[in-house]
Amino acid sequence: MLTAICTLFEKDYHYGVGILVNSLYQYGFRGVIWAGYRGNLPSWAKSAPHREGYQELSLGQESYIRFVKLDTNKHFAYYKPDFMLELWEKYHPEAEAIFYFDPDIVNKCRWDFYEHWVKRGIALCGDSWYYVPRSHPRRLAWLEFAQSKGFDCKQQLDYHYNSGFIGVHRDRKSIVSLWQKLITLGDEAGYINYQNLYSDENFHCYPYLYGDQTYLNLALMLTNEPLSAIGPEGMDFIPGGTTMSHATVPSVKPWRKKLIASALNGDSPTMTDRVYWQHTQTPIPVYSKATLFLKQLDLRGGSAIGRFMRRAAI
Repeated sequence: MLTAICTLFEKDYHYGVGILVNSLYQYGFRGVIWAGYRGNLPSWAKSAPHREGYQELSLGQESYIRFVKLDTNKHFAYYKPDFMLELWEKYHPEAEAIFYFDPDIVNKCRWDFYEHWVKRGIALCGDSWYYVPRSHPRRLAWLEFAQSKGFDCKQQLDYHYNSGFIGVHRDRKSIVSLWQKLITLGDEAGYINYQNLYSDENFHCYPYLYGDQTYLNLALMLTNEPLSAIGPEGMDFIPGGTTMSHATVPSVKPWRKKLIASALNGDSPTMTDRVYWQHTQTPIPVYSKATLFLKQLDLRGGSAIGRFMRRAAI
């Protein structure tokens, strides 16, 4: 299957992009990763040659990152469906499936798992707020908003999915267009602040449409397309996951975290912290070997402190 991956980043999230790319490559992905960005490219990518509409960095074995500079006032979370559709329409129309990953995700499994997965339905992972029954007042409010815009509920759902990852086969890309359309309608209705993803006003006020994630979950209720979903273990929100690891709010991003200091404050290294520092060198040397050595010491120290504090608590 001819697949493509995409992500979006700005500011210091290039550290996450480098680790995401390394983890995908080391588990067998071969192809093109599209990275939309604002600001400047990281030092490890500045030498990437210019092509028509993007810069291309070779990873070896016919694999590339293609950097697309974006001009949008949207928070990048709201730009996810736009970027996926732009790839299909302009940059990568031959892709049979496109996968979006947030730049603070680390892959943990073989790439062929994803390719089998996306054939079965829209590929999704459960959110940390996972059980949201069909009778939940927030879900009903989302649906009332959609019905006021002429949409009908096509499938009742009891689970809530994280928008940091989605895999969509070309035959099902209508879900991406629907996601994009709902975000546009939410903006027109005044329910979106493009500079503040989780503004208190939208979170607490009817119809509780805050962030891109609620619009994705609403779109899933309005489509007949089949879903293929893993639970919250798929992103290491609960133990037992083997697919990916996601450093979500309120977690400190692994590249910013001072692991020993955090452990002394009761925040031991997470699974995401551990797998992040396993993928720093190949094929992209995101950090120098000296920095990696120091961070490995930091990780070991933080882990030891965390174990000691847990035992002391018992």
